[in-house]
Amino acid sequence: MNTCYVGVDIGLTAAKAAAFDPHGRELRTFSAPNPRLAISRDHQEIDMLALRDVVVAVLRQLTTWLDAEGWVPAAVGVAGHGNGLYLLDDDLRPVRPAIASTDSRAEHIVARIPDADVRRMQQITGSVPWAGQPAVLLRWLHEHEPDALERTRWVLTCKDWITTCLTGKVSADFSDASACGLLSLARRDYEPEVLAILDLPASLREAFPELADSDAVVGEVTGSVAALTGLPAGTPVVAGCMDCVASPLGAGSVRPGDVTIIVGTWAINSVVVPVDQQPPAVTLNALLPDPTAMLAQEVAPTSAAAVEWFASLMSSLAVDAVTPRQLLHAAADVPAGADGLLFLPFIHGAPEHLGASGTLLGVKGSHGYREISRAVIEGVTQYHRVQVEKLRRSGARVSEEPWTLAGGGARNPVWAQMFADVIGHPMRRQLGTELGARGVAWLAARGHGAEVEGWRTNPDSASVVQPGPDRDTYRSQGRRFDQTLSALSGAWSAAAEHSPDAHLPVAVATGAVS
Repeated sequence: MNTCYVGVDIGLTAAKAAAFDPHGRELRTFSAPNPRLAISRDHQEIDMLALRDVVVAVLRQLTTWLDAEGWVPAAVGVAGHGNGLYLLDDDLRPVRPAIASTDSRAEHIVARIPDADVRRMQQITGSVPWAGQPAVLLRWLHEHEPDALERTRWVLTCKDWITTCLTGKVSADFSDASACGLLSLARRDYEPEVLAILDLPASLREAFPELADSDAVVGEVTGSVAALTGLPAGTPVVAGCMDCVASPLGAGSVRPGDVTIIVGTWAINSVVVPVDQQPPAVTLNALLPDPTAMLAQEVAPTSAAAVEWFASLMSSLAVDAVTPRQLLHAAADVPAGADGLLFLPFIHGAPEHLGASGTLLGVKGSHGYREISRAVIEGVTQYHRVQVEKLRRSGARVSEEPWTLAGGGARNPVWAQMFADVIGHPMRRQLGTELGARGVAWLAARGHGAEVEGWRTNPDSASVVQPGPDRDTYRSQGRRFDQTLSALSGAWSAAAEHSPDAHLPVAVATGAVS
């Protein structure tokens, strides 16, 4: 039997289980869609037990294949979407459905935080408060579901919940906790002032698990879980990390100045910076396994989620389902600029634009789904540009080498060229591997004591896309995009500050967990 390492990557859309050999080569991946519930326009929740079952199923598929091929897992790591809220009681059972990081029910809470406190929170934690953060969502529960908060023993993130399911023990790591805006970056410990600013009980500090390094072994696969998943009982499980950290790690973006742009449900734009400097003024800073480095990140639910939304909308009007791949194919026939259409991809809001919503401008009777498809994809790409430019303005030093492009934008050649044109920088397409699963499997291998030098990625010059002749068109479109964004931001903020708190009755909101 040959040794391998398993990485589980749980995004907002799908859960993946992948195995890698001792040199970091991907052996096999299995995936399945996640059970996300759109309860209302602002309420996005996840059935935690159903999510656990999805992960169990993909692990069982993977271990069945590994056993047939003569591979045995030596260690496991889990990565998951950051932020949101996963609550457990004393018996390690879900208190209520998890709240996804795309949820915007708490925007009114963010809107009423005084500017001085916002600056203070960013200075200490490296993150700005926004609606999907755990502490902000805890404040919402404090106001609207105090009974759920009363029954809560542990406050976890997505990957912590699945790690708990595997080991029967709660844990947390520095990457997730820092990216959630819960830590003092200077002290590398939970920051009580965050709870104080949000007027939450100081006793909630006891609900946050002890912090561990991402590659630290925090438990072992239990016998009951082994019977369900096929993982060997006693297999070491490391603390893992958030997916926004796992993916850059999997791409090999670990040197100061390395930039990674990930086109997933969320837009994830990262640059590696040293920890001994003032945290860049960005949406969040996440600590890396290397104690000397962290990731300065601009993130928002404004990326491939918008393409998936439009595909779903088109599917409701068609006989057969329309896929994102088909929309990308349709958009390829439309020249750059989408015939004057402009799309702002805020269908799930955005951390720094309170009340933001998806907006399509310039629609004429001559426009059809091809032009709108192009506009949606261009709008997603333009907002990635906005976020990358903010990273650069924050003081983070960026490499002059090609930047890593991963996710849907990398796999589609037309979209990859669009990224190079819109951002105006060479892009290296990362193809052929599950980056999030690879990053956390690398942590599992390191935590197991394996030699991981062979996991380093070798840049491929043939995968680099240079800016092309559409650069000027997109530069002009970018100016119009920025002007429109600026003009609408004030209206969105005013609406968020003055809108009533629209929330569901507790009996409805808590009914998803059986």
